Amino acid sequence: MSLEKAIDAEMHTMTTRHGHRVCFYSDTSAEGRPLVLLHSINAAPSSMEMRPLFQRYRGSRPVYALDLPGFGMSQRSIEAFDAPLFAESIAEFCTTLPGDAPDVIALSLTGEFVARAVLEHGLSIASLSLISPTGLGDRLPPGPAQQARVRSFLNFAGVGRGLFSLLRTRPSIRYFFSMNFVGKVPSPLVDYAVATTREDDAHRGPLTFLTMGLFTPNASKVLFDKLDIPLLVLYDRDPNVSFERLEDLLKKPNCTSKRIHPTLGMPHWEQQDATCNALDRFWESPPTAVSG
Repeated sequence: MSLEKAIDAEMHTMTTRHGHRVCFYSDTSAEGRPLVLLHSINAAPSSMEMRPLFQRYRGSRPVYALDLPGFGMSQRSIEAFDAPLFAESIAEFCTTLPGDAPDVIALSLTGEFVARAVLEHGLSIASLSLISPTGLGDRLPPGPAQQARVRSFLNFAGVGRGLFSLLRTRPSIRYFFSMNFVGKVPSPLVDYAVATTREDDAHRGPLTFLTMGLFTPNASKVLFDKLDIPLLVLYDRDPNVSFERLEDLLKKPNCTSKRIHPTLGMPHWEQQDATCNALDRFWESPPTAVSG
């Protein structure tokens, strides 16, 4: 593979039950509870999105960053993507890690997949931190019929491939990243996103994302509300998601939140100290988990 590593750390591969090769970065130079970092889903995601947190915590505890199937250094040539596939891959990966159940940090939509992994695959994790998560707004994703129409449109005469060719240009990638930054978009983030979209079959995962079929309708109630593990929501403003249902979620004794201001969806890049201080306090004194 011509793509360089997103993080200067050891890289490993594993094969999922479905035969998909996934890659992950690790730093196990320190002892303690493992920390798992999971990037978002968009046109050009990878573990680069989580690099600031990897660099922050490496050497103080075991840290892992997984490239999800279809992205980064992991296998791209997958015929069909859906939420259960990502959830199962996350569950399989976390289960292979040595030591105690990990703390998990997930960016945006991937938080929904982690919740599925816990609820549907019995994944045991110590806590889940959600950075600017989807699923907490009032707006519902399109229904199956609408998704099917979008999928048919994207599959027609190479429309999807053509659209992806436009999305993967440097100006386009910089523009979309700029929506999630108050200040200047870091060049390494743009550079790596451009590089990762040049890999063979890089269009497959992003085009599935564009159909909106990876989102769980009413995820707040269907997924997050059913979790009984310590749950932290880090948020502020985000042009792509909203948080109208966060107040209801915070009524659960195992859930807490911290607004990291001013940010637009990538607080761990722009406000790293504030983000990590909130994470550290959460891990040191997690909210009471509930049973049943």
